[in-house]
Parts: sequence; structure tokens; C-alpha cells
Amino acid sequence: MVLPTLTTGRTTSRLPEPADASRLLHYRVCNREHFAPWEPTREAGYYTLEHCRQTIVDANEAARLDRGYPFLVFDPGEREILAGFTLSNVVRGPFQACLLGYGIGARSQGQGLMHEALEAGLAWGFDELGLHRVMANYLPRNERSARLLERLGFEREGCARHYLQIAGQWEDHVLTAKIRAGD
Repeated sequence: MVLPTLTTGRTTSRLPEPADASRLLHYRVCNREHFAPWEPTREAGYYTLEHCRQTIVDANEAARLDRGYPFLVFDPGEREILAGFTLSNVVRGPFQACLLGYGIGARSQGQGLMHEALEAGLAWGFDELGLHRVMANYLPRNERSARLLERLGFEREGCARHYLQIAGQWEDHVLTAKIRAGD
């Protein structure tokens, strides 16, 4: 399978390449405080060039094995990382599903960029990967994610108590999913 470059009017999304390591580190460091309330607690090593290099190696191996597809979202000239999203934990067989995770940098939020990039990513996942179902979960207090997923056509399926450890605390999550059109 040829891995895509997904282009929208204002974004370019693709799997990371080795040359992206320093930009990935810059993105992580600049958004450390912004992401802290929404992510697992990060060790200091996460914010190193070596960790970014290993992340890129791991991302490409996951895609090679059809286990996950971690995309970086750039501005159209690919000068800056604006966001990221991952179609992870791909399960084949009768399930044909994955989990969607995403985050957008502080300077880029509120402009519709994540919606734009995810529309392209979901279309690719349903069409090229042949996925039937994409699941996405969010913290109940994360109103931006709730609105984004609703606009993308995700439907609420329930709530999972103490689902993930976020910022050092076990947090409930709202469970949502989107089914491929026509299935």
C-alpha cells in the first residue's frame, strides 16, 4: 500500500519522516502545557530529539504492519506541524475498525483545521483502508472534542468509567463511533 499525503485547502497530512524529528520536538515542546490536561503524564524523555526520532520509527513500523497510521498535520508548505491524528489499534477480520486520536496545537485551534484534516483522514481510512468503524473517545469536559466529533458524524455510544489515566488521574470518557456510509 502506498501511504498517502492528504491535502486539504489549508493542511497537508502524512506519516512522519526522519527529517520531521526536529519539527516534532518543537511542536511537542511548544504545546506541552496546552496538551497536559488532555494526555497521559509525559516523562521528561518525551521532550527529546531522540524520543521524537523513535516515535517516527515506531509510526512507520505501525503503518507497515497495518496496526496504526499516525499522521502529522502541516501547513500547506510543510513548514510547521499544526496538529496530529492517529488511526490506531487497527483490527481486521469481522471488526474492520480502529480508534481515532487527535490533538491540535494551541496556536491552530478554533480555525476548523482539525475538522478539515480529519475529514480527509477519515475518508482515507474508510475508502483506502476499508474500515467499517472508527471509534473516538473524549473527556466529558472537552466540549471542543464533543462538537468536532459530532460535526464529523460520530454518534455517542456510551460512557466508560475510569477509562484512561489522563494527567495522572483515571478519567471517564464519552464513547463515540462513526460507521462507513452504506454499511
